[in-house]
Amino acid sequence: MSRAITWPLSIVGRTVIMLSEMAAELVRRQVSLIVTSGAAAGALAAKNATSAIPIVFAVGQDPVKLGLVESLARPGGNATGVNFLTNELVAKRLGLLRELVPNAARVAVLVNPSDVIADRIVGAAQAAAQAAGLELVLLNASTSREIDAAFATLAQERANALFVGPGAFFNARRIQLVMLAAHHRIPSTYSVRAYAEAGGLMTYGTNQAEMFRQVGSYAGRVLKGAKPADLPVVQSTKFELVINLNTARALGLEVPSTLLARADAVIE
Repeated sequence: MSRAITWPLSIVGRTVIMLSEMAAELVRRQVSLIVTSGAAAGALAAKNATSAIPIVFAVGQDPVKLGLVESLARPGGNATGVNFLTNELVAKRLGLLRELVPNAARVAVLVNPSDVIADRIVGAAQAAAQAAGLELVLLNASTSREIDAAFATLAQERANALFVGPGAFFNARRIQLVMLAAHHRIPSTYSVRAYAEAGGLMTYGTNQAEMFRQVGSYAGRVLKGAKPADLPVVQSTKFELVINLNTARALGLEVPSTLLARADAVIE
């Protein structure tokens, strides 16, 4: 009988050393499957800990470049899962923000420098900003106190809008981020729907429910005997745009009808 233990390898704020220790503990327990989601560091810790126990991951970056699989079609090892395309959505999110706030010429980009994807997010944002004629203000935060400091800098730099980078660290602090954005009256875009539900202005990203459904489906297949090497990495195809009209009104923004028509959900 297979044994599966749910263990959150992507716990926010944990160091890589802690993740490695947790992964090693799972290996010692001889679990039948390890599932990780969100932070790539969790999937990498699991991959480094074992080449025998199956791993099902959900990561926002190319798992081939991360070294998790040999190829998307043929993973070739003990890991497979879902790529929810974080980097690929940066330009789209910036474009939607510009559409909602057409006069925003100076956009702040907030990233967590301790995240393995931080440089890639910044690079994608810089390329998209250059193509759109936007000026970027780069802000770093890896603690709650640094988030407060970043917003103070944002105000000093007179940014017209804010792009909050993706990642488990920021997601866990979405209430703080949304409240600070409201306090500073800064139009902001986020990566997952939960921000808009908490009062954030606009979100665009992979449909989280669909992503976890795909992870669960693969986990079930592996527990029934399928090998990760034979299960191609799934790339998300379902994305959602959510706009909070209450927040838009509070900021004095008129949401274009063309943007509202494309929204998957409008919060009033």
